[in-house]
Amino acid sequence: MAAPLLLEVKDLHAGYGRAEVLAGLDFELAPGQVVTVIGPNGAGKSTTLNALMGVLPCRGTLRFDGQDIAGATLEERVMLGLALVPEKRELFGTMAVEDNLVLGGYRAMKLRVPNWKGELERVYELFPRLKERRAQMAGTLSGGERQMLAVGRALMSRPKLLMLDEPSLGLAPLIVKEIFRIIERLREQGVSILLVEQNARAALEVADHGYVLETGEIRLQGPARELAGDPRVIETYLGAGRASAAAAAAA
Repeated sequence: MAAPLLLEVKDLHAGYGRAEVLAGLDFELAPGQVVTVIGPNGAGKSTTLNALMGVLPCRGTLRFDGQDIAGATLEERVMLGLALVPEKRELFGTMAVEDNLVLGGYRAMKLRVPNWKGELERVYELFPRLKERRAQMAGTLSGGERQMLAVGRALMSRPKLLMLDEPSLGLAPLIVKEIFRIIERLREQGVSILLVEQNARAALEVADHGYVLETGEIRLQGPARELAGDPRVIETYLGAGRASAAAAAAA
């Protein structure tokens, strides 16, 4: 018997006004999995996350942790355990790092989770730099530190599903490596993650399963390792160098 799914999406349609961006997506995620959605700019990756979070109206079947959430409000989805780290991070720049993190604990506080503020130590263990800067205003952090704070704030809610929208966007290569190391650590800890990324190489390295989204439709899907070796993915997203390496490995 197959394990129950944490997230099941069928025939998802969403867009802006009369402009439909998503043309009937089907995908799923099991507990503890890291699933990535890769694709070019304008493919509908962020739209997918916003529709799942309830930021955008959508049509289709949405089941989360066994419940139909198609008609649920954004706050109801937060309380059920969905957490989104948006592309723009949306931090409170004039508040201290630690105050931003405490605000992220809203769900745990509302559910009266015992010692929910203890989650701060877990976040600080993942992001020692945030602990060093806990009294600093969020608006004065570097780009990488802001991304760490955005992820840490989402983790404060103890989410059942963490959704990350382009976590590497605009960051220096060394910081990108650090962010993806943290994603790997979260995976090892059993955190379920839906990762939207343009950096296909890094995303497929940390994911269990991947979907390739183009112009609002799923074009390819499969285990991340298989997608990383698919000639179509290599040519379009991973570059000729990766293609040569794959060919050499197959020889």
